[in-house]
Amino acid sequence: MPSASRTIEIAAPIETVFGFFADPSNDPTWRPAVKEMRAEGAPGVGATVHQVIAGPGGRSIDADLRITEYSAPSRYAFATIAGPVRPLGSYTFAEVPSGTLVTFELSVELSGLKKLLMSGPVQKSMDGEMAAFDKAKALLES
Repeated sequence: MPSASRTIEIAAPIETVFGFFADPSNDPTWRPAVKEMRAEGAPGVGATVHQVIAGPGGRSIDADLRITEYSAPSRYAFATIAGPVRPLGSYTFAEVPSGTLVTFELSVELSGLKKLLMSGPVQKSMDGEMAAFDKAKALLES
């Protein structure tokens, strides 16, 4: 099962950090694979987020999300509801003396032929998402 998790500390107030990650329009600024991302309605459990990501060969892949948890300013979680791979993801926020501790987690269940053919590329993509977390930190601290 491909999965990835990373925790970073961001020198910014928890409300600011939560707001940044819970606003889909910010994702293209720090996630290089995101071509397009926008909320469809107000944020909250059950809301849909339209997402287009760069797939193999740069082709566009719809990978819409549904918000599964929205507890400001402590947790934001989602399930991918479109696309060939449908990971679950979450952000958990904790206030610390120097700002905010953020944990970003991704996981996906693959079976059959998808597991055989896609486990490696999916893990590589998830690892890239975790590495891109540094850019979000830099944006929030600038």
